[in-house]
Amino acid sequence: MKLAIAGKGGVGKTTLAAALARRAAGAGRRVIAVDADPAGGLASALGLPEDKLPEPIAGMRSLVEERTGARGEGPGLVFRLNPDVEDIPDRFSADADGVRVLVLGTVNRGGRGCMCPEGALLKALMQHVLLRIEDDVILDMEAGFEHIGRASAAGVDAMLTVVEPGMRSVEVARRIGKLARDIGVTRTPVVLNKVSGPDEEETLRRALKGRTVLGVLPYSEELARADLEGRSGESLGGEFAAAVERVWLALEAMLVREKRSSV
Repeated sequence: MKLAIAGKGGVGKTTLAAALARRAAGAGRRVIAVDADPAGGLASALGLPEDKLPEPIAGMRSLVEERTGARGEGPGLVFRLNPDVEDIPDRFSADADGVRVLVLGTVNRGGRGCMCPEGALLKALMQHVLLRIEDDVILDMEAGFEHIGRASAAGVDAMLTVVEPGMRSVEVARRIGKLARDIGVTRTPVVLNKVSGPDEEETLRRALKGRTVLGVLPYSEELARADLEGRSGESLGGEFAAAVERVWLALEAMLVREKRSSV
């Protein structure tokens, strides 16, 4: 299973990504959880202490230079667009109780954009993880939809968008769905998060008419506190854990059903 999790900032993407990665690992599956959000937080949400957090790949200057052949910077810089990345997931990931965590980082030097050595390395790494590794992959994407515009999530089985009560979140989900389809991702289900009751759920379902809703995660003060502190909501148990389980089962059923229908 290759799953990208997207949505507006602050909707709970990282909490859900961590919970689903834990669920997959708990089922005995090999899992790579990829933090593709420049804001970070997935490793912490999976319980890794600060001194065990993996170093962001984009910030490893010597590795970037070694793999891309880039030296220096500025106009006229020449570098490889297809660097060797095969060993990176094993060498630079950290283990979080059975979940391998890989942090991509971001290009943070102004004016370089995505056509730069760091961008080339990250793109090649994403393609390798999604297309050449058989493990389950859970991608915690950056907020919004710029990653889709760069087609960096092509190759996923589904792009799951997290939606919270609010029309801005709904609008972002609509745009993510359209842009995902533009790069060939046809499965774009949503998960409703921070829902306080049936009225909010119904309003969101109406606003998202035509989109598959895999599940509803309840709002709670405990969950909000865990999300704020970068902890996985899995530790809360109870209603949240049951809701994540329903999302997981619905996701598996959707992928199995569509795989059978395409045979």
